[in-house]
Amino acid sequence: MSSSFSGQVAVITGGASGIGLAIAKKLHSEGATVALLDLSAEAANVAAKEVGANAVAYAVNVTDEAQVKTVIDEIGNRFGRLDILVNSAGVTGKTNIKTHEVDLNDFRFVFEVNVVGSFLTSRAVLPWMLKNNYGRILHIASVSGKEGNAGMLAYSASKAAVIGMAKVQGKEYAETGITVNALAPAVIRTPMVAALPAQQVQYMTDKIPMKRCGELDEIAHLATFIVSPGASFTTGFTFDMTGGRATY
Repeated sequence: MSSSFSGQVAVITGGASGIGLAIAKKLHSEGATVALLDLSAEAANVAAKEVGANAVAYAVNVTDEAQVKTVIDEIGNRFGRLDILVNSAGVTGKTNIKTHEVDLNDFRFVFEVNVVGSFLTSRAVLPWMLKNNYGRILHIASVSGKEGNAGMLAYSASKAAVIGMAKVQGKEYAETGITVNALAPAVIRTPMVAALPAQQVQYMTDKIPMKRCGELDEIAHLATFIVSPGASFTTGFTFDMTGGRATY
């Protein structure tokens, strides 16, 4: 086993499936202790067993301020440190609809999970990282936050907000040894994508020059680099993973 993350503790939201689980597996394989956070306790526990011996599971609603602080502090106290946060918990909300058809409650729900959740978790881990003048925060955003996907107003707008959050936080903690970045993938082959209408997935895939979805091992590889000790001079940046769709 590689030891590039030996002794480090990583918190992964949305860690029970999809992108979060793939990143958790990769970090664990390179020596990190990983805490998988998910809304479902059962799913988180199953995922932790799948990841390996140094994986622990916590049930948490990332939109609940008190729950988030309690769980993050519990993890920090249990292991004595928090080095990495990957915010992968996310929802698309209702899609394939135009703005005049968007339900306000659905719009608010998407923002609560994607934006408020990322804010609450990053706010909770930062004091732990500041203790050691070291940390890596990665917000999983989306190319739709850079370009906008028609029919996905709530999701696209929320991911644009996540990108803005990474820019601000990156600047705020630039002198502390803590980096904060975002990762904007195009459509990745995940259970969440499988649940989307076929025409919505086709719309997104058609925009990718490679004409395919990204794979989970590809995003896990890039995410692991971003949160590695060696990626120390890049912060407030949004990494691209779009098969050539976005070149900026």
